[in-house]
Amino acid sequence: MAQQSGSASYLSLVAACDDFPYDPAAVEAYYQLNLPNDRRPHGYMLPEIVDQMPWTADFAICHDQPRSVTVLDSSNGTDTVSAVNDAFARIVNDCVERKLFDLLCGQHSEPFAIVGANYERPVHVERFAAALFGLTQRGAHLIAYTMDPDTGMKLWIPRRAAHLYTYPGKLDTTVAGGMKAGSSPYNTVIAEAQEEASFDEVLLRQHARSRGAVSHMSVTGTGFPGEQGLVVPNVDFIYDMELPPDVVPKPQDGEVGEFYCMSVEEVQAALLREEFKPEPAAVLIDFLIRHSFITPENEPEFVEITTRLHRRLPFKVGV
Repeated sequence: MAQQSGSASYLSLVAACDDFPYDPAAVEAYYQLNLPNDRRPHGYMLPEIVDQMPWTADFAICHDQPRSVTVLDSSNGTDTVSAVNDAFARIVNDCVERKLFDLLCGQHSEPFAIVGANYERPVHVERFAAALFGLTQRGAHLIAYTMDPDTGMKLWIPRRAAHLYTYPGKLDTTVAGGMKAGSSPYNTVIAEAQEEASFDEVLLRQHARSRGAVSHMSVTGTGFPGEQGLVVPNVDFIYDMELPPDVVPKPQDGEVGEFYCMSVEEVQAALLREEFKPEPAAVLIDFLIRHSFITPENEPEFVEITTRLHRRLPFKVGV
């Protein structure tokens, strides 16, 4: 599909959610977040956030290079997991009560696992607070479509509800949600699809198929209503589902305003007009590549796009 004059490009859309500098020296501007008895960093914290955070005795701050914030093990090795979880719970609770950061919205949220923490049990931090600590976030996306013998592929695209904190009114993937601590990508898709699109679990287990993952690393900026400059490493697990022609998604939990059945050409045009939330835009570009709508023959920046959709993150990202 030819791009319209003055419109975005597929590469610029991908770059919008993969804009953390690739220069290794860029990390020197941040504080590394460290866990007890683990030499690998688990996040990059913005200096302004380090200055504003109401640190407790559970954390040690080093202002010399390499700058770092380290969670201390108050249990002295007897129960490191509980010590880490309690340390994050105490400081996030203080932030919420004092309304210190806009992105917390003055409320608590579900636990997100700290990816790659090498302990016998998961450690976690509240979802809304994850970006304050620069922690890797994980989500799952489902793209539902139908195949019409006359008109070809049609995608079910929702418009985000007007009351949502991030990107209200923007277009999205059919179903998407962050992975709660203890949940798998597949179970996340099943739960979110039931809540957001009224899809039956049996239908999902019969038709939803894993199609890989995309990874990128962004810095919050224009379009994000909360604190600017936060580092957001991200892994999205991708699922496709060809729907029977008589199945139609229906909004249920209030996060979707309405669903549209859009042709591939309509989706491409909406992408290039920047009508989608940035992360789903990248996921949909990956979908268009996998289904051969974007190819090396029609996209001169094909290699750069595919590379940027699968960034090697500086943190451990295992499930």
